[in-house]
Amino acid sequence: MIDRERYPVDPWRLIETRYEEDGVSETIFSVGNGYLGLRGNHIEGRGAHEHGTFINGLHETWPIRHAEQAYGFAEVGQTIVNAPDAKVMRVYVDDEPLSFDETEILEYSRVLDMRTGVLERTVVWLTPSGKRVRMCDERIVSFDERHLAVLRLEVTVENSDAPVTIDSQLLNRQDGAGIYAGDPMASKTEGRAKKSAKGGFDPRKAEKITARVLEPVEYWHDDLRAALSYRVTDSGMTVAVVADHIIETENDYSARSLVEPDIAKNVFRVQAKAGVPIRISKIVSYHSSRGVPPRELVDRCRRSLDRVGVEGVDALFEAQSKWLTAFWKRSDVRIAEQDELQQATRWCLLQLAQAAARADGTGVPAKGLTGSGYSGHYFWDTEIYVLPFLTYTTPLWAKNALRARVLMLPAARRRAAQLNEAGALFPWRTINGEEASAYYAAGTAQFHINADVSFALGKYVRATGDVDFLHRGGADIAVETARLWATLGFWRGTNGTSAFHIHGVTGPDEYTTVVNDNLFTNVMARFNLRFAARIVGEMAETEPDAYRALVERTGLDAGEREAWERAAEAIHIPYSDALGIHPQDAFFLEREVWDLEDTPADKHPLLLHYHPLVIYRFQVLKQADVVLALFLQGNHFTAEEKLADFDYYDPLTTGDSTLSAVVQSIMAAEVGYQDLAQKYFRQALFVDLGDLHHNASDGVHVASAGGVWTTLVSGFGGMRDHLGELSFDPRLPADWPELAYPLQWQGSELYITLTLDAMRVEVMTGEPVEFTVRGNAHRAATGEPAVIVLADQGPLRRGRPTLRQFEDARREDGTLMSPTVPVTTTTFPIIGSYED
Repeated sequence: MIDRERYPVDPWRLIETRYEEDGVSETIFSVGNGYLGLRGNHIEGRGAHEHGTFINGLHETWPIRHAEQAYGFAEVGQTIVNAPDAKVMRVYVDDEPLSFDETEILEYSRVLDMRTGVLERTVVWLTPSGKRVRMCDERIVSFDERHLAVLRLEVTVENSDAPVTIDSQLLNRQDGAGIYAGDPMASKTEGRAKKSAKGGFDPRKAEKITARVLEPVEYWHDDLRAALSYRVTDSGMTVAVVADHIIETENDYSARSLVEPDIAKNVFRVQAKAGVPIRISKIVSYHSSRGVPPRELVDRCRRSLDRVGVEGVDALFEAQSKWLTAFWKRSDVRIAEQDELQQATRWCLLQLAQAAARADGTGVPAKGLTGSGYSGHYFWDTEIYVLPFLTYTTPLWAKNALRARVLMLPAARRRAAQLNEAGALFPWRTINGEEASAYYAAGTAQFHINADVSFALGKYVRATGDVDFLHRGGADIAVETARLWATLGFWRGTNGTSAFHIHGVTGPDEYTTVVNDNLFTNVMARFNLRFAARIVGEMAETEPDAYRALVERTGLDAGEREAWERAAEAIHIPYSDALGIHPQDAFFLEREVWDLEDTPADKHPLLLHYHPLVIYRFQVLKQADVVLALFLQGNHFTAEEKLADFDYYDPLTTGDSTLSAVVQSIMAAEVGYQDLAQKYFRQALFVDLGDLHHNASDGVHVASAGGVWTTLVSGFGGMRDHLGELSFDPRLPADWPELAYPLQWQGSELYITLTLDAMRVEVMTGEPVEFTVRGNAHRAATGEPAVIVLADQGPLRRGRPTLRQFEDARREDGTLMSPTVPVTTTTFPIIGSYED
């Protein structure tokens, strides 16, 4: 899945041994902290797939132009802005540039050290005149200092004296593509372009705004310090970047500066002696805001840099290493004797830190801060795939991500009102809290995002015991989302009974849209309604002051809680007696079955090769839908139901979504397909490192990275926390000697070690913890670990489900289901004849 000559195995480092110009390496060597992200562009700053510097939440808005407008359609799009680029430090020897396309490369190595958070690169160049030049550069985006990044460069001419020039720059690439890289802007009119690698439309890519985005405000230089600041044209956001430089060399040198609205240069001219190094440290500060004047942001940058001037650059690198030591202590998942899997796992976990650690109340973008894919939007990916890792390893980060949803509630209330519903409706995709999805059928109609947010809130509160967060605003999420289900759903009676139905929604599977009684949506809505009813009742009983404040904030009526409970108890859960499975929705089984086994590989992903209306007519899945419900709400399904549902849906699932493999791996492990579970795990693990979906160049798939942790801990480790009770049912692969990981549970720090014949649970700090293993109760305390003998690793099933199950499958009405591949019709079928 990955070129091991170029990227050799190392458990703690991602190493690149050969330079190739591609966007994937830019993505996988990105560094960031959740607020600021620097793509893995080379410091020469020339050719690149995307010169990316991203700040979480920094975006531009633009009017969405629908071919046919209708009431309630999203009206304003949001796209992440490429912040001014500070990565550029160009080197010239004899006034000739050192660049990959013009200079001979003798040695090359790039390393992302996951223990220290430092990206290092060493290149030895041979100039046309025979001068051997060694360049070593490194960069970090500080976890401790949210607004700081550091780039250090050392240049040595090893075999000769030579004039060396180092040109350190700040560039506005957002608006200066024609001057600073790539193609010139075609026009000054607003527009959008989403092209795949083959030149076709690709909805996964970001919108391209061709009008001026960053309006210059203040720009200056002061000795070796340079500043640029801007106001974003339509969104009104502001951003500033200020860079300091420290030069250390025994060579003679001079320095000069240049600043213009879109570029600032600090140029060092050095009379280099053979073997005498030139060292330059570039310390960069970024600040942004939804409206603070740029001058204030420049002042904030100054203060951040002044603090470095006192403490020193080395202190930032030392703090980075110390921070990551603590991170790995509470986050590392160890897979014994599996170095290839270990390397990729640690890379995925580092991506989660780089996407979420210092998000500090903003969302976690689907691509983190590694690329502009999906326009920098936040999705439900965060709550379902990223929040579990945050909750069980660093709860503070989880709380900050949930706080972002609390801050979105005013916009979510407005959106619900637009759709004639009570309560709040969280946006399908957004940066600023407003819905930014232009395609409602696979966007806004995914009402399940409400339940996903409440589910993550409930998981966080259960795992941490942080009821204070509920009282200070978290409960508002549960109340407002439950209200929406109460009005979106409706009662319908049959045969003397009444059931609660939810129609006109889209589940996680975007290949099946606007349906009735989507199973995932109904199951999650049931959780949402019960959760809201429970916490409201508990607050009223035990925290009357907090309850009164909640009533004042939300206008909660005393009768709402009972209405939620009634709806939850009666919500309709589709089931087919004929097939013995849960249909994905009320009419899913009426569709024809797509024959994925005979679909050509070059027709994947389907969304790039078939019109949505073609896809919508078939039983075919972009991602696991029912299977995801089986995992998240597994305590509501029997083992037999889980196996039957998995067997039915697995052959229908394309995996066109990177969210799918992790859930399929978890459930494959639970029902006994151990080999298949490992296959899906590897697909999730290498989705970016191996570029399995051919779009890793647009940024890291952060949700898939989060799912890797969940697959290890909940899939192979068998961890669940249904109803706030910690339980385990392990499924360790036969060729893994040991799986070990830390886990935080209600204030206690656990360390869990799993082997093929035993499970050990240690309480490292905190109170004793009670849990179950395969239904048997256990207890562990500090100094008193629990060791549980395991007879096996669960059921074992060979092979995998196939489409053969459909050979004799019949719907409820007795009609036969036979898999087919849609083809272009070349003949006119004779439907029948008409007789008087």
